[in-house]
Parts: sequence; C-alpha cells; structure tokens
Amino acid sequence: MAMNASEIRQKYLEFQEKKGHKVIAPAPLVLENDPTTLFTGSGMQPLLRFLLGETHPDGTRLTDSQPCLRLQDIDDVGDPRHTTVFEMLGNWSLGDYFKEEQIRNCFEFLTKEIGLNPEKIYVTCFIGSEKYGIPRDDEAAKIWQEVFRDAGIEAKIVEIGDAKIGDERGIKDGERIFFYNDKENWWSRGGGIETTPIGDPCGPDSEIFYDFGEDKQDVEKFGKSHPASDGARFMEIGNQVFMQYKRNEDGTFSELEKKNVDFGAGLERVAAAAIDSFDVFKISLLYPIIKKLEELSGKTYDNNTDEMRIIADHLRGAYLLASQGLAPSNKAQGYALRRLIRRAILKALDLGIAQDFMRETISTIEKEYNSLPDSILTNRENALSILEKEEHAFRQTLNKGLKELNKMARKSTFENFSGSRGSGVRQHEDERVSPVATGRDDAPRETDEISKGLSGYDLFKLQDTYGFPFEISVEEAFRQNIKLSENYKKEFKEALEEQRNRSKTASKGMFKGGLEDHGEQTTKYHTATHLLLAALQKHIDSSICQKGSNITADRLRFDFNLDHKMTPEEIKTVEDQVNEWIKEDLKVSFDEYDKDYAKNTLKAHGQFWEKYPDKLKVYTVGDFENPTSREVCGGPHVEHTGALGTFKIKKEESSSAGVRRIKAVLE
Repeated sequence: MAMNASEIRQKYLEFQEKKGHKVIAPAPLVLENDPTTLFTGSGMQPLLRFLLGETHPDGTRLTDSQPCLRLQDIDDVGDPRHTTVFEMLGNWSLGDYFKEEQIRNCFEFLTKEIGLNPEKIYVTCFIGSEKYGIPRDDEAAKIWQEVFRDAGIEAKIVEIGDAKIGDERGIKDGERIFFYNDKENWWSRGGGIETTPIGDPCGPDSEIFYDFGEDKQDVEKFGKSHPASDGARFMEIGNQVFMQYKRNEDGTFSELEKKNVDFGAGLERVAAAAIDSFDVFKISLLYPIIKKLEELSGKTYDNNTDEMRIIADHLRGAYLLASQGLAPSNKAQGYALRRLIRRAILKALDLGIAQDFMRETISTIEKEYNSLPDSILTNRENALSILEKEEHAFRQTLNKGLKELNKMARKSTFENFSGSRGSGVRQHEDERVSPVATGRDDAPRETDEISKGLSGYDLFKLQDTYGFPFEISVEEAFRQNIKLSENYKKEFKEALEEQRNRSKTASKGMFKGGLEDHGEQTTKYHTATHLLLAALQKHIDSSICQKGSNITADRLRFDFNLDHKMTPEEIKTVEDQVNEWIKEDLKVSFDEYDKDYAKNTLKAHGQFWEKYPDKLKVYTVGDFENPTSREVCGGPHVEHTGALGTFKIKKEESSSAGVRRIKAVLE
C-alpha cells in the first residue's frame, strides 16, 4: 500500500538522518526579518545565507520539510497540480558531498523508501554554455546513467536544448536523460546565465520527473511529450541544484572551491506519484477536504473539480497562516490571508454552501498537520476563531453587495417589463430573470418582454461604492440567473476609464491640505507628505496622524502627534522608506466615495470625519487592494511616485506639547 503524505515526510527525514544529516526546524511562513518577500516561498529561502557562505551552527549536512506559500500562481489553482501551498522536502550539503552521493541517495529514497517505479522516473541535466565556457554537465548525466543501469534500466542520453525543440521532437525509445539549456537547468538568484548576479554562487541543476503516461499528454495543445513540456504526462517531483560556479566581476564564470548541494522535492507531488495519481488533490493532505466539501454541498468532485480544488488549497493555506498567528487585514501578509479566505467562501457559494463552513473543514485540515511542530504552528489553538471571524465579516459584506445587486436586477427587470409591454416580443426561456434572484413572486415569466439587463455601469457602482468586485458581481449574476446587458464588460471598462480620466485631469479638491498653490513642485511635495505620514505610521507609531501641514514649491512642513524627539536612526528609517516608495514608482489614484465606505471599508486615513461631507475624495498610493497610503484628500497629486525625486528630511523639531514637526525637501 502506498504511503500517505505524512508518512512520506517522516520517512524522508529519517532517511536523511541516517545519511548523516541534521534535521532542522522549518522556518515560519511569515519571515519576520525578511522584507524582500511576503512569505517563505521555497525550501532554500531560509538557508540562502548559508548557501552563500555563512557557517550553519548545525553543520554541513542539513535536512527539513519546509511549508511554503506562493501567490504568484493563484489564478492557476484549479488544474490538477497547481497549489498556492506546498511543502518542500529538502537536504543540503554545505561544502560536503556533491553530485555522486546526492544523485544516488535521491534515487534510493524515491525507489527503495517510497516505492516509486524506477521505470517511471526521467531526469534532466544542463547542456552547457559555449559562450561562457561552461561545459555540459556530463558528470551528473553519467552518474544517472549508472544509477539507472544498476536498476536494470536502459538510459540513453539525448540533447534537447530549448524546450520548444522537445515539443516538436518528443522522445524516442530508451531515452531517459535529457540535456536542456539554462532556461530549464540552471540555477542562480537572477534566473538564467545572462542574469546571474556578479559575485553570486550558481550552477547546473538536475530535475527529476515522474511519468503518468502518454495518454495524459494533450499533443494538440502542448506538442509532443518530453520532461520539460508544459503538458501533463511528466510532472517534476524534485530538483538538485549543484552550486559549483561563481560569476566574476568581468562577467565570466569560475569554479568554486567549496561546492554546495541544494535538493528540494515537493511533498504533494511525491505523494501524488506514490499513488500514481495525475491529480495532486487526491493525496492525503487534500482529498479529505474534498470529501468534506462533497458532504457539505451534496455535489461530487468529478463535476465540480475547479471549485473544490480552489477551496481545498486556499483553506489549507489560510489555516497554516492563521496557525502562525497571522490575522486578516488590508495590508501585506494579512491581505493575502484575507484574499485566500474570501476566494474560498465565494467558491463555496458556487457549490451551494451558504452556511458558515469553516468549523467542519478546518477540523479536517488540522488532523493532517498534527505532526508539524509547535515551533511553526505557534497559534493553532486560535486559528479557527480567526478564520470564523473573517468568514462572518465577509458574509456581511457579501450580503450588502448582494442586496444592492438584486435591487439593480429588480429595477432593470421592472423598467424593461413595463416600458416595452405590448411590443409582442417574448423573452426566451433561458433569458428570464429568476424570481429567486429578484426576490419577487411576480418576476417576468414566459409572456414578458426582453430585458436589457444589471449594465456595466451598475457593476462599476457596486465595486466603487460597496466594495463588491466586478468578478464577484458577474459570478453572482450568473449563479442567480440575473441577466447582464450585452455589453456589460465594455460598459464597465468605460466607467473605469472615466474614473481614471477624472484622476488625471483633477486640479482642485475639496480640501486644500495646506497647499500654497497647485503648481507642479507643490503637487510633488503634497504627494511626498502622504508618503511621509505612511512611513511614520509604519516605522514609528501606527497611531500617528497629521496635526497640520504647510506645503510650498520649496519644501514641505508636516506636524504630527508624537511624545518624544525622533532619534537620528528613526529619522533615517523614515527617510529611507519614503525614498524606497519613490523608487518603486507607485501609482497614485483617486476617486470619490461615500464617507462611511471610505472610513469603515477602505480604512482611509482622515482627521475630521465629523466635518467631512457625505461624499469625499480619497487618494490611494500603490496597489488598490494593498495600498501603501490611503488618505482623504482634495489633491492634487502626481500620477506616479517616481516623479518626486529624492526625499530629504532637513529638520525634526517640537511644534507644541505632544506634537513634532518635520521639514523636508525634494532634491
């Protein structure tokens, strides 16, 4: 009987320990001291500094099983093998063993310990680079050939080069070891050979693939099958990186005296290969969630694969993040958690699961992660309450948006029904608005006239005023049989473009914000002031707010609440943060919102809510869903922060009791 995922994880760590590796604790998904990334996204990420030369306290042979989370491929979740959450089985040699021992141990683990059929294993190696004098990795290929020969398998070596060539060529009988170019089989922090950073270690890698059978390949879509194809026949289950070179100052490459090995195998993919399943969602870490969803919805996985895969993946990620103490929010990692939860809830609605479903599904996930150490899941006892609270809050938001959606549907239906009565044109059966959707017992039926439908301008209003995203509105409309106008996509884009044009041409606002004039330089200082406040809130005190400002074409002056004089280190931190945001060339946009929505939903920063009118203008710097700054403001502002130049704090002083003042310039 095939091992389940938890058994494979345990077997791997025991196997590596027997081979002299020290089992180290995995890193948290949220790395506190790494501002370069939201989450731990690879098994090697927490060990990068040791691979770059720093001595590890636990020695030169290390192993772990590292939970990872990547949101780059979130839109691909729903196919048989993409997940945002995955676990990497890893082992490392820091100047210890190299290719021979690594390749042989890897093959032994997969075939002897896990029981994979060696006939189904294929591998790739680096073809070399004549331009940079890097030879073909014949060393790794020959070791693989010997390993396969010992298992009684013929393993011919073939050069492919570019994967596109493989799409046309395919593979021939006996071929098992494939040479590809640096797009497939080279590792550096910059990607390929050309983009390898100066001074960095780098080198060829050797990837391991499992063969699920020729019948899984869609030849018309992906071409003929070969390991580096995008098709479904072969799935990468592991990768061995051999760090044997460094890039020199002149761009050339030379051999390292101290060579490293970095091996990573996706636990989910190894587990899928162990049960010979093309679908990673059939493994023990995910399929119990699927079965629970079938139970809750009364629907089958075979007929609802996309929705159930997304829910299973997203809830697993949400549980792991919440178990590490992360709470949903509108910024950074908290927003990513919120996005996972809300996408899962929306897909649950597609399955007809309208009731709160966190409790039963999360309890299923908890069982599969009992073996993860408390040093990682530091807050597992509170995870469920965190997730249930967010679910409850989002369902309230959904209810408001759905009510407005249905109001629009009723209004559209009534206007078209009453305005065109007597035209003699009947509505087709599949175009009728359902009584459930509109909430009316007398909704138009077979004798009623054609409805033009809930327009793209209406959908824009739902997003702009109620925070109800366009995609959700469309999904709900289809789910409830609410008719949309024929050109709803075009109308939505037109409304969005109108908003952007207003932002570009705006020169006057409701509140002057201390501006001397609306000239180009003054406008730049105005935007810099928003960045300054955001930096103070981020690095000094989140409760800091504006107490006054005066902005001219020559400088900005900004007053804010703080009970101490800022240290030189604090001043530099704030200054550096503003300049970093300027360098990122963040987009600056605005629109008008209802006051309540701006305050409570958008969480815009404002000082005089009781004095603001019912409609007000809000400026956002950066991504709309995860803004760097969001303030009630009359403008004007630049369109991108890159236009500001270099931000320099000239003076920090007392303004009055409990209020500090910063004077700054743009150079």
